[in-house]
Amino acid sequence: MTWESRYLPPDPIIWQGRNDVPAESCFYQQVRLINLLTDKPEKTTELTFALIGFKCDEGIRRDLGRTGAFEGPIAIRQRLAKLPIQKTNIHIYDVGNILCTDHDLEESQTALADVIAFLLEKGFVPIVIGGGHEVAWGHYQGITRKYSTKNRLGIINFDAHFDMHPLHPSHKNSATTTFYQIALDHQMHQRHFDYNCIGIQHAGNIRQSFEIAKKFDTKFILADELHQGSQEKCFDFIDRVIDENNIIYISLSLDVFSPAFAPGVCAIQPLGLNPWHVIPLLRQVAVSGKVISYDIAECVPRYDIDHRTAKLAATLIYEIIHHHTEHHHAT
Repeated sequence: MTWESRYLPPDPIIWQGRNDVPAESCFYQQVRLINLLTDKPEKTTELTFALIGFKCDEGIRRDLGRTGAFEGPIAIRQRLAKLPIQKTNIHIYDVGNILCTDHDLEESQTALADVIAFLLEKGFVPIVIGGGHEVAWGHYQGITRKYSTKNRLGIINFDAHFDMHPLHPSHKNSATTTFYQIALDHQMHQRHFDYNCIGIQHAGNIRQSFEIAKKFDTKFILADELHQGSQEKCFDFIDRVIDENNIIYISLSLDVFSPAFAPGVCAIQPLGLNPWHVIPLLRQVAVSGKVISYDIAECVPRYDIDHRTAKLAATLIYEIIHHHTEHHHAT
């Protein structure tokens, strides 16, 4: 089965706004649409972002979590559309969505990998909008098709959870197995595994998760440390990832935040972070010139209040786009 059967072209209705706003002021005026079934984008040497939705919450359903992240990509785009854009030299495409409507998560993850590999090949910087955190396994597989094992890949996950649960006896993927699958893939291909988590909560992970994280030499910063003012330690933490890797993949689960800022997530964290714990670190890594791809997961609009979670996600995309440097990466 090919990715085309799970593909939904972008919706032009999302990218509309007021007519009296000056040209090139807001995202809805800047984002261009690409239907991957009919449009064949040229390879670009300019900094170009590609928004791709992953409409899926099958991984959350398998974890018996609260579903609804399927609708996340639309809600986040709707909030992003209205945000201002401060630079005129930014190219942004909406390339549509990969869907999971038949419970076949594995096929949807493979379809996402196909699209990510294609976008990277064209020189785009993907920003994947989830969906549950199962997005990361499909996303990662796309990255490995483009970048061989000789590239040192650093992964930074802003998350309350490690998501390193071993696969079930039936070998079913889920939202919480994602980074365990990535760790095993690194092992199999003898790729150096550099997995870094920011915002981990003791109350959000069972004891065995800490043991598995230690086994794979996962580096992490606890939410406690950020709440207690360890910002300097965090900057050093990010610096090490930048220094020791030549490509970086950023994954961000919205459940890393307190429900005051992100009530519409799959697993609420009462002691979650505030956005200003995360934004300086996101900016720091974005300007490094080494980030090749981003994803944002776990927006569940049906539990959102005043669109807070979707607005926060959109604002984080705004931050990424405005701080991602124009360095170009060696492939």
